[in-house]
Amino acid sequence: MKQQTLILRTLLFLYIVVVLYITLLAWNYGASLGPAGPGGRNYNLIPFRSIYRIGVFSPTILDPLRILVGNILLFVPFGFLLPAVWRHLRHALVVVLIGMGFSLMIETSQFLFTHRVANVDDVILNSLGVWIGYGFFYVTLWLKRRIVLFHA
Repeated sequence: MKQQTLILRTLLFLYIVVVLYITLLAWNYGASLGPAGPGGRNYNLIPFRSIYRIGVFSPTILDPLRILVGNILLFVPFGFLLPAVWRHLRHALVVVLIGMGFSLMIETSQFLFTHRVANVDDVILNSLGVWIGYGFFYVTLWLKRRIVLFHA
C-alpha cells in the first residue's frame, strides 16, 4: 500500500509541475491582442463571456475544442489524484474548492507574471474538470469496493 501511495504522490507532483509549465511557461497560444498589441496584460472577470465568444466566433470547431475542452481536461487528473493521495480529502466539494483555488492561483500568476489572459472562465472550466476527475475517482473507488465485496 505504501508503494501505491508513493506512486500516486509522485504522479500528483509531476502533474502539478506539468500544469504549471503549460499554464505559465509554455508557448502562449491565445495570447492577449488587446490595445497594447501582443503581450499586453488582459483579463476577463465576466463569467461565460469568453466561453460564449470562443463558441460563437471561432472560425472552426478546433479552437473551441482546443481551448474549452482543453481547460476541462487539464484539471481532470487533479480531481482524481487529490482524493486518491489523501484519504481525508474525499469530499467532492472540498476537492473542487481546492482545485478552484489552484486554478485561481494560476490565473492570478498569469496576470501578474506572464503575458497571458487571466480569465474567470478558465477557473470555471478547470473546476468542471476537477469535478469530472472526482467523479472518475468516486466511480473507481465504488467499483473497487464492489469487486472486493464480491470476491470476499
